[in-house]
Amino acid sequence: MSERKTRIYLEPAQRTQVVNLQRRLFLRSGLTVGAMAMLTGCNLQDGDQVDKVLWALSRWNDRVQAWLFGGQRLAPVYREDQITHPFPFNAFYPEYNVPDVDLSDYRLEVSGLVQKKQPWTLEALRRLPQRSDITRLICIEGWSAIGQWSGVPLKTFLEHIGADTTAKYVAFKCADRYYSSIDMATALHPQTLLALDFGKTPLPPDYGYPLRLRVPTKLGFKNPKHIGELFVTNQYPGGYWEDQGYNWFSGI
Repeated sequence: MSERKTRIYLEPAQRTQVVNLQRRLFLRSGLTVGAMAMLTGCNLQDGDQVDKVLWALSRWNDRVQAWLFGGQRLAPVYREDQITHPFPFNAFYPEYNVPDVDLSDYRLEVSGLVQKKQPWTLEALRRLPQRSDITRLICIEGWSAIGQWSGVPLKTFLEHIGADTTAKYVAFKCADRYYSSIDMATALHPQTLLALDFGKTPLPPDYGYPLRLRVPTKLGFKNPKHIGELFVTNQYPGGYWEDQGYNWFSGI
């Protein structure tokens, strides 16, 4: 009989401590000779110095990934018989803390570098052109699963609201206090969706109802759920995990 693993849930402050520890251990064990040269005169026991170097390396990695990203290169798609059942739940909190969003008065708020800033109802979003893809979600924790998501291509939505597509970032705020952001090239990718459905039905609570971002070209934590606000900006907006040390671009 296989041993069942017990999943441990950490509070945000505890997760921050773990992430900081992982980053410092990575630096001490994995730096190249070139990176070590950057630390000449720095004490590896000095957490502030370590963090500064790690942030510099992370932002450099973001620039390289953005340069390599193919805006029209599609992520792999799969058949219906390859869909993962059951699809895993994943969030920074346990399932019993999934937010209860009141659909009767739900509106997607829009702000930033856009011409049309009126809120959007779910009905209005469903009247826009829709797309459906069966793609693989890859989690930074090491697992992956295949699912079907349908919704409005983010590019289509940005065009409808008159977004400045020369801006750098599209960012999201969510009902579960999560927040994240993506680069404009990824926002305009044909497979990037404002997902309304999972499988053949509207998004269930565990998977992000009433609206989530589906980005098959990025790691799972770049796919925020329960989205309540979208904004376009040239100011770096960060993200829940990105602000704790995770790589911002996180392409796959």
